Amino acid sequence: MAVTAEAVKALRERTGAGMMECKKALVETNGDLEAAAEIMRKSGLAKADKKAGRVAAEGVVVVERSVDGKQAAVVEVNSETDFVAREKDFQGFAADVARAALAMQPADLDALLATRLASGKTVEETRRELIARIGENIGVRRFEIIRSDAPLATYSHGTRIGVVVALLGGDEALGRDLAMHVAAINPMYLSADEVPADQVAKEKEIFVAQVAQDPKAAGKPAEIVVKMVEGKIRKFLGEITLLGQPFVKDDKQAVGDVLKKANARVARFVRFEVGAGIEKKQENFAEEVAAAVRGS
Repeated sequence: MAVTAEAVKALRERTGAGMMECKKALVETNGDLEAAAEIMRKSGLAKADKKAGRVAAEGVVVVERSVDGKQAAVVEVNSETDFVAREKDFQGFAADVARAALAMQPADLDALLATRLASGKTVEETRRELIARIGENIGVRRFEIIRSDAPLATYSHGTRIGVVVALLGGDEALGRDLAMHVAAINPMYLSADEVPADQVAKEKEIFVAQVAQDPKAAGKPAEIVVKMVEGKIRKFLGEITLLGQPFVKDDKQAVGDVLKKANARVARFVRFEVGAGIEKKQENFAEEVAAAVRGS
């Protein structure tokens, strides 16, 4: 049977696939829009699966906050290239996922992928359709839900870094300054109490070895050597903890001191950066071109 332009247009809008693919599916199903859509979904799944092994280390981080400001979701959605990360449909998908995460507050990533978006499709179905349409591997990598008794402070550095700080006490300006500090300095822990004991022990071993080779420690009493090691440990803990770090707006005082003066405390913070911890493939563009030329 003849396939109308209206049917092709409707299927294209529904699936996001190319016009010729839509027409082919409609011809195959004798114009049955539902059956054609099912074929397109199956085709999309196949394309998505083929791209699943590719490294997706670009993308965006989206922060979505509730109306009362006391809950927020931070979501990282990845793509293979920065070009796609700037694409409107990709960013729209990431924003939809963040809204769904905040609204439904799923227990884990699998639950988030099974969550239905406003379109009626699940996050996973929409992700696979987007892969088929864009032609790159796309992944919802991680998310966190943050809750607080007071309004949360949030900060986004473009689309690559997202921060949420649960500040109790203080004011909005302090909360934003702290969120910007976390974005810029990237503390690993809130306080020294949160640093794993084995990590501290490992660093202590290194510092003991360093001090043993330090000419300044030669001939010093044992208690002085111990204090030198303790000093290095304190410096190490200050560098990796939010409360111990020099405040980004005034490095003469630590963040902990700033909070004490404001009679405030940080209950928790979350910082997501696009691609953090993902091993990216290093490519030599000149060699890639040369290989392509040799292959042709």
